[in-house]
Amino acid sequence: MNLKRAARSPWMIGSAVLALAAVATGVIVGRNSQAVQRPQGKAPVVLEFLPREVVTPQWQAMPQVIEFSGPLVAPDSAVVRAKAAGTLVGLLVHEGSRVKAGQLLGRIDLTEMLSRHHERQAAADAARATFEQAQRTHASNERLAAQAFISPLALQTSRSQLDNARAMHEAARATLATSSANLREAALVAPIGGIVAKRHVVAGEKVSVEQQLLTLVDLRHLELAGSVGTHEVSRLAPGMAVQVRVEGFDAPFQGRLARIAPAAEAGTRSIGVTIALDNPKETLRAGQYAVARVVLADSQQRLTVPIAALGSVGGQDQLWVIADGALLRRAVTLGRRDETYGRVEVLTGLAPDAQVLGARFDNLREGAKAMVVAQKSAAPASGAASR
Repeated sequence: MNLKRAARSPWMIGSAVLALAAVATGVIVGRNSQAVQRPQGKAPVVLEFLPREVVTPQWQAMPQVIEFSGPLVAPDSAVVRAKAAGTLVGLLVHEGSRVKAGQLLGRIDLTEMLSRHHERQAAADAARATFEQAQRTHASNERLAAQAFISPLALQTSRSQLDNARAMHEAARATLATSSANLREAALVAPIGGIVAKRHVVAGEKVSVEQQLLTLVDLRHLELAGSVGTHEVSRLAPGMAVQVRVEGFDAPFQGRLARIAPAAEAGTRSIGVTIALDNPKETLRAGQYAVARVVLADSQQRLTVPIAALGSVGGQDQLWVIADGALLRRAVTLGRRDETYGRVEVLTGLAPDAQVLGARFDNLREGAKAMVVAQKSAAPASGAASR
């Protein structure tokens, strides 16, 4: 009895060990198979986009805009210069003063010039008297020669003296006229009507001939000079309407294209253009910075998308679209751009009815599942919180 129990015990212990090993192996295999199968059973993540994040291309005209900038200048301006040397007695106007054409602006001490003028006046009077005397003498000699009282040689000498007196008289008159003109020009009068922009001298200063004294500007007509590319100038023509925005003013001003330069500027690929701007109320001032904008109408409708939707890889422009429930990358060729409204023309690579992501998103993967929803659901987040 005891021997039989002793013989059975090792066999029973071995069987129990094998059974336990089998159970343990089954458990391990089961766990490993579940770890492998769980990811295979997960549903793929679907990217959700709101309607405001997805746009459809739009057909619209895209007027071309040509812009250039520069300071405003007053084409009607004049510099008053001294026409005679002397001491500046005084100026009757100040910077900002409004003047009329012909108005007296100041006085220069012309004592020396007046003295020379009186001298030339006296010389002209003397030459006139000499000429008149020569005329009377020659007339008398002609009568005497007709009666043979003087020789033909004496008559010829008389005529020569008359011609010489006439020439001297004319020279004296010319010198006097020049002196009179210098006196008139020496008077400081306004050549144009306008505003005193700058005083270059002060009273009591000794001025020389052609020295700058005052600068006058007429602000009723202003100009803006700029330049455009040689590829754009063919679209412009004198008389075109131009919108001009001036610093310090919210509303734009209306101008017109006045002139186009006949040739490009040396060393550049640009051609000068000039915009004329009427300023009857003198609201604008010379020197203010301005931007001119010429809008060229577009005669056709173009397929456009927002500029914000564009991306670029390796220099190739691209868009992300949602097609058949997946994200796809579309390489596109672009045309005109409208920075004002933030749109760009798409020439090739995009269908008119495509669903385009209207903004740039990070970490997008081509082929990923995607859809447009009314609003993103918050159910998963609330469920996780309840657990």
